[in-house]
Amino acid sequence: MGKLLIVGTMAFDAIETPFGKTGRILGGAGTFIGLAASQFKINAAIVSVVGDDFPQSYMDILKNKNIDLSGVEVVKGGKTFFWEGKYHNDLNSRDTLATELNTLADFNPVVPNDYTDADIVMLGNLHPNIQLSVINQMKKRPKLIVLDTMNFWMDNTWDELMTVISKIDVITINDEEARQMTNEYSLVKAAAKIQEMGPKYVVIKKGEHGALLFHKDNIFFAPALPLEEVFDPTGAGDTFAGGFAGYLTEAGNISFESMKNAIIHGSNLASFCVEKFGTDRMVDLKKSEVEARLTQFKELTQFNIELT
Repeated sequence: MGKLLIVGTMAFDAIETPFGKTGRILGGAGTFIGLAASQFKINAAIVSVVGDDFPQSYMDILKNKNIDLSGVEVVKGGKTFFWEGKYHNDLNSRDTLATELNTLADFNPVVPNDYTDADIVMLGNLHPNIQLSVINQMKKRPKLIVLDTMNFWMDNTWDELMTVISKIDVITINDEEARQMTNEYSLVKAAAKIQEMGPKYVVIKKGEHGALLFHKDNIFFAPALPLEEVFDPTGAGDTFAGGFAGYLTEAGNISFESMKNAIIHGSNLASFCVEKFGTDRMVDLKKSEVEARLTQFKELTQFNIELT
């Protein structure tokens, strides 16, 4: 069984959308990635840090999904990372109301011994030096290193970001971030420039408009499934990344064709994430639901063109 190492935040989120408002609920990139990856037949571990204010019930949610938490540091007397945001009516833009780094400010990740030989490493959106530290702890080069990042790190830690990007295989970013990183409006040109920085594969997420996969001269596009209701987009990108990495870990096949399937599986799982606030939908997600929606994806995307 393949091993997936996940590095990312386990956090508290407080979210407001046009459909309602929450108090502090379970969130964080590592949490969403882990819940998505748990849909696959793999061994997965999360490397993260929390304070002792992080409830055991939240830990149990992840443990019950057979996720190894031996790499999660609990800081006595510390407070867990907290993010609060308010989404606009279109749900594509949001305002950050509060960001409290807390224990994350001094986080030094320690990879569990059982995962220093992981097949795939999924580096969630964190400081580039934390991502690099994890790469340096691996006993052997993983089959695939996937990295997520955001414009904050481009603005504030460009040199460190470029160092870690030169050592990875896949980068997942959104269209706005790809354009900022390269000063190219065309996503095709942007992807080509990013590949010159190091990653062999570039995944550009376009929210409700799907995702693009680039490798050399090959391009693949996966749409997002049209949904009747979207309650909360928080965590959708991380869920996508977890589905992408989880599928590839189970498949054991690192190729452009395999990544096409991984993109579909990631998009499929992300379509569930947005249906409820926070992690609620992912926690209760059943295999039968996932398979049924994959069939919808197939019907949405497959067709024959008759050339005359």
